[in-house]
Amino acid sequence: MPELPPVPKLLATAVQALGGKERKGQQTMAAAVAHSIDTGEHLAVQAGTGTGKSLAYLVPSLRHAVRTGRTVVVSTATIALQRQLVDRDLPRLSQALAEPLGRVAQFAILKGRNNYLCLNKINSAIPDDPGEAELFDAFAISRLGREVQRLHEWVSDTETGDRDELTPGVSDRAWRQVSVSSRECLGKSRCPFGQDCFAEKARAESGAADVVVTNHALLAIDAISGIQVLPEHDVVVIDEAHELVDRVTGVATAELSTASISAAAKRCAKLIDEQEVDRLEGTAEAWHTLLDELSPGRWDRLPDGAAPVLALIRDAAWNARTALAPQGGVNNAQADPEGAAARNQAVAAVEEVHDAAVRVLTTYEEPDPAAHRDVIWLAVDEMRGIARRTLHMAPLSVGGLLRSRLFATATVILTSATLQVGGSFDNLAVTWGLPPKSSAKVDPALASGIEAPADDAKMRWNSVDVGSPFDHAKSGILYVAKHLPAPGRDGLPTAYLDEIERLITAANGRTLGLFSSMRAAKAATEILRERLDTPVLCQGDDATGALVRKFAEDPETSLFGTLSLWQGVDVPGPSLSLVILDRIPFPRPDDPLLIARQRAVESRGGNGFLAVAANHAALLLAQGTGRLLRSVDDRGVIAILDSRLATARYGGYLRASLPPYWETSDPQVVTKALERLTQSVSQNKTTV
Repeated sequence: MPELPPVPKLLATAVQALGGKERKGQQTMAAAVAHSIDTGEHLAVQAGTGTGKSLAYLVPSLRHAVRTGRTVVVSTATIALQRQLVDRDLPRLSQALAEPLGRVAQFAILKGRNNYLCLNKINSAIPDDPGEAELFDAFAISRLGREVQRLHEWVSDTETGDRDELTPGVSDRAWRQVSVSSRECLGKSRCPFGQDCFAEKARAESGAADVVVTNHALLAIDAISGIQVLPEHDVVVIDEAHELVDRVTGVATAELSTASISAAAKRCAKLIDEQEVDRLEGTAEAWHTLLDELSPGRWDRLPDGAAPVLALIRDAAWNARTALAPQGGVNNAQADPEGAAARNQAVAAVEEVHDAAVRVLTTYEEPDPAAHRDVIWLAVDEMRGIARRTLHMAPLSVGGLLRSRLFATATVILTSATLQVGGSFDNLAVTWGLPPKSSAKVDPALASGIEAPADDAKMRWNSVDVGSPFDHAKSGILYVAKHLPAPGRDGLPTAYLDEIERLITAANGRTLGLFSSMRAAKAATEILRERLDTPVLCQGDDATGALVRKFAEDPETSLFGTLSLWQGVDVPGPSLSLVILDRIPFPRPDDPLLIARQRAVESRGGNGFLAVAANHAALLLAQGTGRLLRSVDDRGVIAILDSRLATARYGGYLRASLPPYWETSDPQVVTKALERLTQSVSQNKTTV
């Protein structure tokens, strides 16, 4: 085929066709991505809000896919970005570039199997929980039953079976009644509905696509399981890359509880010998007795009596798994789909129990706790007044996994508005499994050509901060309330509530309050609704999307919530002029995984607090403060009530992770700035 136009020309064509404006940061990023794809050198790109980073990586990705016939995988952390890419960016872009690329580029979205309706399960009506069979006899009086009934009706309307297309959504519990995991799936050839399977159709579409959009969790499953879930690809673009480690850790985390063992035993009932079921159920009782005598917290070593109980669980689960061995083949499964599905669900349940027990026992084969690859801890959760004890196991680090299963198999571009922590890319790079320093300093705007890395070369990566179209120093004020006391553990101090009232009054509403806990958000909402003349909404009052719409539509409204709101709020314009953070978002100090990771850094001579807790806080601070400026015309104030940002030794490190806002600790300066902004907004002006 004829040589395709270079990336800069394609980008210019796309921007013009989509009615956008040329942006220097976008051009630099597109050139850097193209260089990375050409050379095979991994790339980390920090691209501030408003850069147009989606277009900057999609244009060179589409060019590469069309030119080589190879698929590019784009992975995101949030559903919102997935929808933006698949519903807006890619359809418009593929049409805009059809002529210069010689054809319309194809794209598809691929999610985990449990995100799609399972036709076999929905037609056989096998309840997810064997103990909930009565739900299917009482649809009319059960909320769960009504949701499942709606899913049964939806199946005749949907073309994709994708859960995210169901509006309004349903609870996780209801969705489990009509979906299966990869372990539970019968397989296309054995399932009577295999030819019409929604998940299989999505996978087939992804195999023929130039660009496949997926999520970090499925990317992790593809890497961890060793089973090819994604289509063959040689380039991976990871957007929202600051979330990658947490999402991969989540996928690699397992648990073992009395409930999970009992559920596995119930699934085996009527499928295997009753004696084997009783044996497995008996281990659940032994596990409950053991955990009930132990205090919650991390296990540096196996508690007395744990090894023999875990061995019993392992052996009982394996015996059940052996007894559940599939009987017959394709024809048998199609003749009795309900029986085959029930058997597969039982197999999946006992395998999870078996694998968890083996994972714990294997961890403690190494006597030195410092050498453990997994962190194992006992947690106690209160549910309806009942204490539930669960043993959790999570990898100490996922860097090695990512290095061997992701970076060693494809060229990877990682991007986000926030990748530099403490002014450096190295902090995140180490958690990804990359060397701590970039191996090359290349001007991506000038780089060209193809350079094959030597077989014995170290893993090579580059980094670039393409900046932001915003003039942060002129558009935003970073106010640190240095005069307030350091936050404590007993809720919001009166001084904090007074400060919030003063700031919101000066801003005349138009405030996003981001709190460290739901308890703090609700307490602040309750008190300030009585003090303020402007409305205050709180997370949980309604669906998050509905709350954000109300917030955006009424400029005098304030919206309070927790960390989970931070990535979901995108409100440009005068409805958001003040972002308040009640405290530095450090992780819980008693988090076993956090403590273990800090100890691991310290054992190597590093600063565990900075490398783990402070880095975590820096990323969340950057994400939270990033809610303020969403367009070049936005103006406003970020108010951080935690005085430690100004007084603690680590304060400068955290501030170095934020954009260069104009900084002050003077309450009067901020109050007057907000009052001027309020007045200018009312006069339809945009000057602070």
